[in-house]
Amino acid sequence: MKRYINSALLYAILAMVGGVFYREFTKFNGFTDKTALSVVHTHYFLLGMIFFLLLLLLEKNFSFTNEKTGRVLIAYHIGLNLMAVMLLVRGVAQVLAPTIPSGMSAVISGIAGIGHILLGVSTVMLLVQIKSNVLA
Repeated sequence: MKRYINSALLYAILAMVGGVFYREFTKFNGFTDKTALSVVHTHYFLLGMIFFLLLLLLEKNFSFTNEKTGRVLIAYHIGLNLMAVMLLVRGVAQVLAPTIPSGMSAVISGIAGIGHILLGVSTVMLLVQIKSNVLA
């Protein structure tokens, strides 16, 4: 359970840093349009902090954690951070150079897509694991 609360705390801090960075970076550069930086904050809060707080509650009530949980959570962490970094890269590029070359845009989207896939697969694997322990 300690791992879940530590992860929730880490993602809460990253969410706050992401929000402050978005606000200050766009203000410093005089940027007023929409940018991908605006969603780094909410992604880290919801998919990071809230997700791990929910896992903490589920672990406390159902004790679902086993040897496979660590590997699944590593995939989740990698997916979430890969996605957030690509949001950050795209957002910084949008602020500094509003016209991103199509090749660079495709690379950013592709890497973010890999992060989304890792998030989705690891979430489903965790839900299956929780379901099997709750119904057992």
